[in-house]
Amino acid sequence: MEKALAAAPQARLDVVLYPNRSLQPAGFAALMAAIALVSGAIGAGFMMVGAWPVTGFLGLDVLLLYLAFRWNYRQARRVEFIRLDQDGLSVRRVGPDGQAREWRLEPYWVRVAIDDPPRPDSQLVLSSRGAHLAIGAFLTLPERLELAAALRAALHSHRTGGASAAAP
Repeated sequence: MEKALAAAPQARLDVVLYPNRSLQPAGFAALMAAIALVSGAIGAGFMMVGAWPVTGFLGLDVLLLYLAFRWNYRQARRVEFIRLDQDGLSVRRVGPDGQAREWRLEPYWVRVAIDDPPRPDSQLVLSSRGAHLAIGAFLTLPERLELAAALRAALHSHRTGGASAAAP
């Protein structure tokens, strides 16, 4: 007996959000090598004049900077998937640890909100029946505004049965 494959519903909006990290691993290695070299040279100078404890603090600075970059790279593994199709609006968030959470929202009830006028720390919030979900917290303000406009257009198109809205 043959099974008919069900086609995935046509998406009105299908967006993948992830943080931008401009420093690639090779650049990170070069930067850390340069910082370690400069700190080592300064530390050697302090050791020659008898201020050897300064060298330890310079080494601690390099270690803390390395750990800060590693934490930043870990946070960059976050990703959010937003999809609007005939089944509804779904938001799937994958954290830096790989744990995923998913929300399904009824598109007829969803409201897209962002401060007006927007501020750099303005959140993009989806509200539905008293529940609120902030999305794209790692995006820049112009990216959040663009996403809000695309979501509003796609939701309007879905509610009115119009043509598919374009994804950003």
